[in-house]
Amino acid sequence: MSSLEGRILVTGGAGFIGSALIWALNQRGHRDIVVTDFLAPAKAWQGVVPLSANREEKRRNLEPLAFADFVEADEFRTRIAREPGAYGRFSAVFHLGACSSTTEANAAYLADNNFAYTREMASWTLQQGGRFIYASSAATYGDGTAGMSDQEEDLARLHPLNLYGQSKQDFDVFAQQHGWLKRIVGLKYFNVFGPNEDHKGDMRSLVNKAYQQILTTGRVQLFKSHRPDYRDGEQKRDFLYVKDAVEMTLHFATTAPNAGGLFNLGSGEANTWLTLTRAIFAALGRPPEIDFIAMPELLQGKYQYFTQADISKLRASGYDKPMTPLAESVKDYVQNYLVPRRKLGATAAAGSV
Repeated sequence: MSSLEGRILVTGGAGFIGSALIWALNQRGHRDIVVTDFLAPAKAWQGVVPLSANREEKRRNLEPLAFADFVEADEFRTRIAREPGAYGRFSAVFHLGACSSTTEANAAYLADNNFAYTREMASWTLQQGGRFIYASSAATYGDGTAGMSDQEEDLARLHPLNLYGQSKQDFDVFAQQHGWLKRIVGLKYFNVFGPNEDHKGDMRSLVNKAYQQILTTGRVQLFKSHRPDYRDGEQKRDFLYVKDAVEMTLHFATTAPNAGGLFNLGSGEANTWLTLTRAIFAALGRPPEIDFIAMPELLQGKYQYFTQADISKLRASGYDKPMTPLAESVKDYVQNYLVPRRKLGATAAAGSV
């Protein structure tokens, strides 16, 4: 039985992992949830309109879910800065709201949205006496040459390959330097895929993109390798189903409510892009048809060729649930969500188009 009680805040709650988390909370009977996100038309930030996801698609993520209130993210941020108790007390804050684009080039925007806002939310939650759980990222590990250890003593050795990863690293380091990591939890999500990611554009998982390609052309395009030690399609990633990701996330508010620090969230296995792509075709009952294309120059120096989460720290915290096998995860996603165009929480009739 869940030990999570009281009011819950989910920032970025209309997004991918955020909406999946609300779905999982609903499955446990939780309804007293306040959701923040950006659903109003995009506003300029210091004269620049940031690249925004499909907000109507994000709105659809929320339609089947149960929650007490929705507040625009900028309104929530402004008001709690002025009136810390304006929305009451929250027993748990899941801070999943951030710019997740690995190609975002506006460093000032990322510094404000991903670093400063997380710092403000963490400080506010700690002052309120709530549980603060936030999204870090496996992008902080860069090319992996410094390892993928979630031990805090290894934090300073990491060198992210993009501004997004750096913005996440910056807060992790800040939290460590200020002693916060003993009282809060930062989750380093690896390659998460699953329902409710349609709004993410180019940041969607290969499963989502490949499904659309197969519908259109019957084939899937994968990047060629630009390293001699990896053959085309044999670059490896740790792919994690979103249903497993939210189980792990909730673990730190329920069965491990006193754990603190950084934790890798992944399957603990590295699979090739070819393995993943073949699983997509198998879920559709089609033979694999794959083409290899040149990787854009923009990505060539910033591409992770191998990721695999060391989840021993997660296991040591008491998380003992088995991971959903990759082929089974892909089959569930494709057949129960992508084909019927269904959102998490939607019934077959409501989700079908």
